[in-house]
Amino acid sequence: MALSDNMRGALLMVGAMTAFTCNDACMKALGTELPLFQALLLRGIATTAALVVLALVMGQLRFDIARRDWGLIALRTVAEAAAAWFFITALFQMPIANVSAILQSLPLAVTLAAALAFGEQVGWKRMTAIAVGFIGVLLIVRPGTDGFTHYSVFALLSVACVTVRDLAARRMTRSVPSILVALVAAAGVTLFAAVGSAFIDWAPVTPRAGWQLAGASAFVIGGYITSVGAMRVGEIGFVAPFRYASLLVALVLGLVLFGDWPDGLTLAGAALVVATGLFTLYRERRAARRVPVGLRIR
Repeated sequence: MALSDNMRGALLMVGAMTAFTCNDACMKALGTELPLFQALLLRGIATTAALVVLALVMGQLRFDIARRDWGLIALRTVAEAAAAWFFITALFQMPIANVSAILQSLPLAVTLAAALAFGEQVGWKRMTAIAVGFIGVLLIVRPGTDGFTHYSVFALLSVACVTVRDLAARRMTRSVPSILVALVAAAGVTLFAAVGSAFIDWAPVTPRAGWQLAGASAFVIGGYITSVGAMRVGEIGFVAPFRYASLLVALVLGLVLFGDWPDGLTLAGAALVVATGLFTLYRERRAARRVPVGLRIR
């Protein structure tokens, strides 16, 4: 039986989130083998090279982009580099499921930031959902308690940086190739890691670390490819909620690979974040349907 475009998009999104989370697991495992900047640089070189090839194959390696869009690409790239540093620093020190649970607040953060920065309309139902979702984040982070760690703040800062990244992408014109944007971001992260790695002592790359690096590079490249495909197939409102598959994958990988399982409060907070995120995406989908196509503002 042939799959609908929505189902193909959903499967691609699940594949993308699984690939990105497996990349996170490989990077976390590398934390005991290599310094952060060295790991970021080596992964970045492989990722950038693969994206160059992909952009050439897809005919999207072109630079006739408007100056305004180049400014947004530059802003997005800086935010991407900062997010990578904050996220992987937190990932090296925290259970992968906890970091992933905090990252699930991203749709809520993007919706709130778009309302504050661009004046996008957000009704009281979505605002209530956002508030409840951030209560869920507090249950995960638990500031002021014995279980609190400043690395949780790093995870939250990575959410803030990714929010800036995604808002910059929203303001780009639709003619800007997605692969080009990803390529510039990957190159920016690699350059950032190269500068950082100049001030650290490099560790020898053992066969174990080599396999982990290869896995991280393969998974992140697969994530890029499938995420682009997910956004081009089916309705975004239908496909986007499947991004929460990453939390399930993180729970399984955390238990199987690292022997970590979140406590009850963390799981309750994650459930609140996911539930309110799904509700927010549902309300955004309904709101988009009520607006005539010719009046929609990107």
